[in-house]
Amino acid sequence: MITTLRRISFVVILIAIWEAISKFELFPAFMWPPLIIPNEPGGVTVIKTLISGLIDGQLLEATGQSLGRLLIGFIIAVILGTIIGFLIYKSELVDDTLGFFVSTLQSVPNIVWFPLAILWFGLGVESVLFIIILGATLSLSITLSTAFKSVPPLNIRVARTMGSKGFHLFRTVIFPASVPQFIAGLRVAWALAWRAVLAGELLGGSGGLGTLLDMGRSLQSMDLVFAIMIIIGVIGTIIDNFVFVKLERAVLRKRGIQVVK
Repeated sequence: MITTLRRISFVVILIAIWEAISKFELFPAFMWPPLIIPNEPGGVTVIKTLISGLIDGQLLEATGQSLGRLLIGFIIAVILGTIIGFLIYKSELVDDTLGFFVSTLQSVPNIVWFPLAILWFGLGVESVLFIIILGATLSLSITLSTAFKSVPPLNIRVARTMGSKGFHLFRTVIFPASVPQFIAGLRVAWALAWRAVLAGELLGGSGGLGTLLDMGRSLQSMDLVFAIMIIIGVIGTIIDNFVFVKLERAVLRKRGIQVVK
């Protein structure tokens, strides 16, 4: 509760400072270019635009479109990433070939793939989904294959001594031991997917928060741009802290590991 109050107070202070800069023009244009911190709109104007956009449904509709694409792409990426990660772990041949290929592609920024996505799928939802799935799948594949390989060999030998093998060994020993790293991989993959969907919408004009952000830029409506940025940040914080962080802490507590805040 104290942490929440501190964070809220900090945000309120930032808005108050921004409003003061806006109203009293504390930074003239020759000292501080308006494009960095514009005197107009101020913090209060941005909040009003945010509330108005939520009430009339414009921002809610765009947010729903972005989250819907994110959810579809992320689910597909989790399935593909888990399968690929397991294959890389299980087969030395796959590790030397597909594993090397995945590691190479991982170094390529997601947005670089967008021109190809447009050529293959055109401007639309399909291109955005492709960028989401590609980025999250590559990240999760590498994380999971590393997690499976990091299981202590002693645990595996003990399980085999007791008669466990094949899928039973993977289900009862290898995967459970990899759960903390699996959750950490999901957290990173989700962050990449969230960035990918916004970048794809920004360039692809397929609706959603990214397209609305580009429209605000075109109209030079800075209050709308900042309002959308606030929504993006709030959604990212909520999902990260109330889904992945809590899930990660629950798993660590279940394993008897002290969670240090």
